[in-house]
Amino acid sequence: MAAALEEDEIDNDDYYSLLNVRREATQDELKASYRRLCMLYHPDKHRDPELKRQAEQLFNLVHQAYEVLSDPQSRAIYDIYGKRGLDVDGWEVVERKRTPAEIRDEFERLQREREERRLQQRTNPKGTISVGVDATDLFDRYDEDYDDVPGGGLPHIEINKMHISQSIEAPLTTSDTAVLSGSLSTHNGNGGGNISLALRRVTSAKGWGEVEFGAGDTHGPLFGLKIFRNLTARCFMTAQCGMQFSSRGVRPGLTTVLARHLDKNTMGYLQWRWGTQSSMNTSIVRDTKTSHFTFAAQLGIPHSFLMMSYQYKFQDDDQTKIKGSVKSGFFGTVVEYGAETKISRHSVLGATVSVGVPQGVSLKIKDLEKQRESSASDMARKKQEAESAVLLMQESVRRIIEAEESRMGLIILNAWYGKFVTDSSRKNERARVIDVTVPLQCLVKDSKLMLTEASKAGLPGFYDPCVGEEKSLKILYQFRGVMHQVLSGDTEPLRIPKQSHRIDNDT
Repeated sequence: MAAALEEDEIDNDDYYSLLNVRREATQDELKASYRRLCMLYHPDKHRDPELKRQAEQLFNLVHQAYEVLSDPQSRAIYDIYGKRGLDVDGWEVVERKRTPAEIRDEFERLQREREERRLQQRTNPKGTISVGVDATDLFDRYDEDYDDVPGGGLPHIEINKMHISQSIEAPLTTSDTAVLSGSLSTHNGNGGGNISLALRRVTSAKGWGEVEFGAGDTHGPLFGLKIFRNLTARCFMTAQCGMQFSSRGVRPGLTTVLARHLDKNTMGYLQWRWGTQSSMNTSIVRDTKTSHFTFAAQLGIPHSFLMMSYQYKFQDDDQTKIKGSVKSGFFGTVVEYGAETKISRHSVLGATVSVGVPQGVSLKIKDLEKQRESSASDMARKKQEAESAVLLMQESVRRIIEAEESRMGLIILNAWYGKFVTDSSRKNERARVIDVTVPLQCLVKDSKLMLTEASKAGLPGFYDPCVGEEKSLKILYQFRGVMHQVLSGDTEPLRIPKQSHRIDNDT
């Protein structure tokens, strides 16, 4: 039975999320949700053949979910085994004579075991391997002729640096996470490594704090504190202080970052750093579906520079990207160009050529590996289903908005679901979120929106944009003419409007 339960963990069709009801929902609650979704997806409401076909698919899926959950025996089997349990011929996986109460008792026991396994297994491993190749001799050889030396006629190419890093996460509680990371580096025959442990606590929907302990053979022990805080709906800040212990004494450091959303795809950053390498930095980052652009300017000790980079993303299955950048400052000028592509389900291979004055020419090869829990084809199917559902919701959403506006009720202005990258130290890591404004507005009834304690990926019009990673739901809404905002965890229940979500007028 445990094996069957493990299979259910990868079953993506969650009937409770589809109907947006609690797992303890009564027959009346199921019936009310079923009737509402049937009115939304009924094929007879659409004349366009393609919309009619999509409506039929969603209508049948809703009907299937209701049939299973409205039957006590089928519902009990589904609670334990998911759809696979219902599809087994002859119900070999469970005795038919067992009552729903007995099956539910077994389910609760297995549920506890599954949660324990999830807590142990959700380590989210990440790793990178970077190799630097010095190819200067290919482009700038000495004029002298060394034909008399064996191999003298061939250009000299060597690996001059390598970097390996690895990190794992361990959720301790719903609000506490431990992150263990380490790295090894070597450059021109000199190498070193370090290891660090960070403990992070989410204090509220607006912020979190982190304590870090580290040690290495090149820098010595490290102790640091970091906090993150949302200031307004479009602005956040981070502050980080640390103390580096070495043979030369204690080296304190402080870094603050202020960031603001300039538009839907553009972020602006202001950074001030005090310590061994004091500097002021400002940057603009624009990330769209097909491109990524960064411009940065820094004034500091020992380096001041201007930097501009551009990356183009091909819309293919291999997620191929080409990129180029130029960086110029007191140290000289460096031009880089390269590409990366996905070579397997878990790995990305990239190569970058760097041409610098006076640094020379080098080649970097990077292999990035990251765990995934489902195939890309399944994500594509879910995405297509969600987009079809959103198309079918347009007319209903228009009527709901008109009704809510007439009573100064609940209007969903913007809503995003997925992985948000709010930590400025990871600003080069791409956020993976989808727009769910229409699906959420469609769930508003009598100026209220209630979401159950289940993954939001199963809601109509939703899909999982970052399988295997922690996700959140961010909503900006208006109620009685006042702006509100909330950030909710993926499996947390949510009810809006709430007074605590209100955004102060001075922000």
